[in-house]
Amino acid sequence: MFLYKIDDQLSLKQAEVIDAERLFELTQSGREYMKEWLPWLEFTATVDDTREFVKGTMLGYAENRSLTTVILYEGEIVGTAGFNSINWSNKTAYIGYWLGLEYQGKGIMTRVAKGLTDYAFQHLKLNKVEIRAAEGNNKSRSIPERLGFVKEGRIRQAEWLYDHYVDHIVYGVLAEEWVTI
Repeated sequence: MFLYKIDDQLSLKQAEVIDAERLFELTQSGREYMKEWLPWLEFTATVDDTREFVKGTMLGYAENRSLTTVILYEGEIVGTAGFNSINWSNKTAYIGYWLGLEYQGKGIMTRVAKGLTDYAFQHLKLNKVEIRAAEGNNKSRSIPERLGFVKEGRIRQAEWLYDHYVDHIVYGVLAEEWVTI
């Protein structure tokens, strides 16, 4: 099982079925807030839906095409982050994340994204890491900006959010550019 310590407060652990109840609890408590930016909430109506999601992420990890982790903050699951996909041919990973509402504003996700980027370059020997966020999602966009990712462009109508499309802003950093903070 994957376990990666970022610092004294934060670790990433591969999501397991046993984590589904806590993840669903976080989803429920932040559902209205998260619905503004996350398209999968309508497919996550029960703990069983979350269990099925976790099983799918475990398969993705076993097949070496993704890595979904739970974020452990002071030992408690507070959200998820990971590589939604890994393109081994192009040596690129695509980071995705979400955090429980009550844990936002503590710098957690910036440290997590930095840790994942470090891991991608140091351990996986990838060449590029990308983060995509909806154009209006300023909180999410501030993370790659804070970490020195380059704004590479816009993907028009990249994602359907319940009743409208949103454009995505693409950020990337190359291994040769990565300077840890």
